[in-house]
Amino acid sequence: MSCMPQNAAFFSPDLFEFLRQLKRHNNRDWFAKNKARYQQAVIDPAMRFISEFAEPLAAISPHFVADARPTRGSLFRIYRDTRFSADKKPYKTHVGIHFSHESGKDAHAPVFYLHLEPDSCFVAAGVWHPDNRALTKIRAAIVASPDQWKKATRKLELDGESLVRPPKGFPCDHSFIADLKRKDFVASVPLSEEQVYSGRLMRDVTTACKSMLPLVEFTTKALGLKF
Repeated sequence: MSCMPQNAAFFSPDLFEFLRQLKRHNNRDWFAKNKARYQQAVIDPAMRFISEFAEPLAAISPHFVADARPTRGSLFRIYRDTRFSADKKPYKTHVGIHFSHESGKDAHAPVFYLHLEPDSCFVAAGVWHPDNRALTKIRAAIVASPDQWKKATRKLELDGESLVRPPKGFPCDHSFIADLKRKDFVASVPLSEEQVYSGRLMRDVTTACKSMLPLVEFTTKALGLKF
């Protein structure tokens, strides 16, 4: 049971000030000089939020994980992988927190996701960039259970990439052909910066996750995973 007040604030406005300054000074020297501030404005409050979110997340689905370890947990690393990128800036200028399915070993498993970035904060959920095998399973589930898919997505606007043509092996005239062409099955709920550093964050993230729960349940079960 959580001992933290329901209206507790986790982040402060310095989170966004730090990220804005990092965007202007995206280099190792500046980051090294501000490492303590990064710990205070980003790492510490993120770890508290992840730890406290474990309880409401378990009530949403016991098979999704809030992992408060500082490395290889729910908080994405701020360091960019620049090996194959023309952009050699060393740091991400946003904070990403993922609550993945317990069986997920990578970023493509069903997930609830919190994105914190100046002027672009949101909660997202679903399956992002699934491989071909997972894509086929989700598409097959839509064809097999169109009424359930309609119910799962009726209040949501899905985001992500789509194919130009219908996928092979699926009917071109299906009533959900636009969804069968999708390469991502995700939705999102925007947050303001004020919501992020207010005492409403836990409540608002929980509410957002619940609003996208039907999509997560459908895609999770389509992949043969426990929900």
